Amino acid sequence: MTRDQLSELKRTVSAPLLPQAAEPRIARLAGGFSAARAQGLDALLVIVPERVTPQQLAKLPEAARWQKLHARKPARAGTVRSTALANARQTLAVLGYCRPEASAFEKLALAGRMLKEASSGVTQSLGIAVLDGRAQVSLGLASLLAAALAQAFALPSYRSTRAPGGIASIVLSGNQPIDLAYARAAARGNNLVRWLTALPPNVLDARGYRRAIHTLCRGAGLSFSFLDERRLKRLGANAFLAVSAGNAARNAGIAHLKYRPAGRRNARAEVALVGKGILFDTGGTNLKSHRSMLHMHIDMAGSAVALATLLALAELRAPIAADAWLAITDNRIGPTAYCPQEVVRAANGVTIQVIHTDAEGRMVLADTLALAGRTRPRLMLDFATLTGACVTALTERMSGVFTNRPALNEALLAAGRASGERVWSFPFDADFDTDLESEVADILQCAIEGKGDHILAARFLSRFVPAESAWAHVDLAAAQRTGGLAHINTDITGFGVRYTLELLLGQKILQRIRSRA
Repeated sequence: MTRDQLSELKRTVSAPLLPQAAEPRIARLAGGFSAARAQGLDALLVIVPERVTPQQLAKLPEAARWQKLHARKPARAGTVRSTALANARQTLAVLGYCRPEASAFEKLALAGRMLKEASSGVTQSLGIAVLDGRAQVSLGLASLLAAALAQAFALPSYRSTRAPGGIASIVLSGNQPIDLAYARAAARGNNLVRWLTALPPNVLDARGYRRAIHTLCRGAGLSFSFLDERRLKRLGANAFLAVSAGNAARNAGIAHLKYRPAGRRNARAEVALVGKGILFDTGGTNLKSHRSMLHMHIDMAGSAVALATLLALAELRAPIAADAWLAITDNRIGPTAYCPQEVVRAANGVTIQVIHTDAEGRMVLADTLALAGRTRPRLMLDFATLTGACVTALTERMSGVFTNRPALNEALLAAGRASGERVWSFPFDADFDTDLESEVADILQCAIEGKGDHILAARFLSRFVPAESAWAHVDLAAAQRTGGLAHINTDITGFGVRYTLELLLGQKILQRIRSRA
């Protein structure tokens, strides 16, 4: 029996690699909800100002019910309360209070709480509205819509009995401008990241992931190629191959995807999205403990962010020539697994002294960044669940960012504020490199001690980025958080797609880079 056949025997559940369920229908309703319209809904969610007046609540169907709900106790921003309307359907009425100066994150978090309240019963038809005369009404509606599209999406489940169907239709009240195409693309991207990240490791192995990516590329009209281990050996990608050496099957590799706008088929990539795709991380020879290993099927979240962002750019027909490079392998233990004190040469010629085999993410990213850099993109963005140190520094509420272009720091932070996927910028000073000096190679893989490991990991990765490319590294501390984050009510958050779309399309970071060239 071959190793590939042994790997196939591990598939003990029959499950789709990609989501199958239909997305909710979205409709716009000019004006407010009448009593007749409300009767056709299972739930009606309304964001109101913290100091909402009875006159404002009078605009809602069965206004007395909403006014009584509001009068129960003093309102406090960020809180949610609910009641049932008196119609035959007993439509659930959910009130959420928002302060005028609320941030995008606060609005999303409020929307997430409101959707969680609505999900306590069977909710298939959902209405959403915002009662506020301010310009931020559109942001409130967009937050509710994002939360609704996330709540409507079912993560992989292997229960013997199926859960009842979720949200099938969403009705938005009001004439405020909302870019529905953008909202759908961002939600699809987030949902895809959550789906792939949630798949168990015996379903999403390297072969299955490659098949899923190929299917997605074919549907989106993206170019797809796969650098398998033989090609990587010819390319000198020995840092990646050191990690994949412990796998039972020889099916690891780097996926290379291309999106080109209409009329620019042969354009050079302006953006390279690079993702860490460790499908399961045992820690290798430096084996993890039980608790540390339990959720290591999510160690491929960075690759899912890069993949889903590229698909969203293609869906939106963004005027950006972009590539995605996904480093796909396990980090396994076994007689052929790499071990501490090995010295390997990466694809750009830099030699690495291995210190700890559980620092595998920076090894696979080193070669992936080096290969992506050969295409000379203006901007390189990498995404990785890379270090516990970043989680210790920020908790799981934010992710960390690092950049080799200090002038881009404000745009990186602004994208987090605007998208509601918050980031924090860490030091990137060159003197940290002294902690990575090796006596036998060009660089240590990591320091022996864990102090500032998120910073040292970023300094390590920078050695594999060409100097002429602007680069930012996103350490995905917020990829998983118990109870969810912002508008996402699942532990796996899908953090990264909203952020990157805002960075590329909202903050127009490429234009900033071009203007400084």
